[in-house]
Amino acid sequence: MLTGTDNDRDKDRMRLVRIEEVRDESPTVRTLIFKDDLAYEARAGQFLMVWIPRVDEIPMSVMLDPYDRAGYAALTVRRHGHSSTALYNMHEDSMIGIRGPYGRAFSARDGNTVIVGGGTGLVPLLRLCKMLSGARVTFIMGSRSRDEVIFEDLARRLVGSRGKVIVCTDDGSYGFKGYASDMLKALLEDASSKGERFDMIYTCGPEAMMLKVLKMAEEHAIDAQASLERIMKCGIGLCSSCCMGRYLLCKDGPVMDARDILACKEFGAYTRDKSGMLVKI
Repeated sequence: MLTGTDNDRDKDRMRLVRIEEVRDESPTVRTLIFKDDLAYEARAGQFLMVWIPRVDEIPMSVMLDPYDRAGYAALTVRRHGHSSTALYNMHEDSMIGIRGPYGRAFSARDGNTVIVGGGTGLVPLLRLCKMLSGARVTFIMGSRSRDEVIFEDLARRLVGSRGKVIVCTDDGSYGFKGYASDMLKALLEDASSKGERFDMIYTCGPEAMMLKVLKMAEEHAIDAQASLERIMKCGIGLCSSCCMGRYLLCKDGPVMDARDILACKEFGAYTRDKSGMLVKI
């Protein structure tokens, strides 16, 4: 059995893993399944540094193995930029390198909980949902259209009979018509009118969505945490590529408390490109 020290040393070593299965989740999203004990044990919100041979090394949230097998984990990737497209195009038996898991995870709490996710931001929230066995969970899932709805069945299985899943689509082609943040606003207003309240809000997804979610949590005096995304080159606090204000997201995040995020004026307004230059979102 690995000791704590062995675990720390092992996670910093590049581990080559073989992709055992590729699952199409939508026309633009795939899940790559592999075996790795450290990735399997990742806490919700932690990330891996993923090396795509001859292309790049990028941070990726750790996805649950959809079959819930011990020792297995997965990566869910949307075809978008050069690196993510290269990872998306990997096939069964392809080899990738991984380091980690790294970063600060979500703090799981019991009670009346809302989870708000959009797109591949659902990945760390699904792992979190598995940890919230004592909570009553309302899981709001946002997508652009019906074709892009991912992980609905898995979310319903994880939430169980004590909670509910609400799917939102921007174009109204499936579920609630509107953004996930619109549905959260309606839920909070309904709860307030009935003299009820939520105990915790968790979110991950597009930054504009998360900004709205965290501001609503602040307005209703509800604790909240979000998993953030920035360019990362090292994942261990050396390169400072992932800085946001005074924070390094690879060390201080990627999961942060709402009050710390909202105090950072960069959030929702600026990010940094690969050269480190501050650019508007």
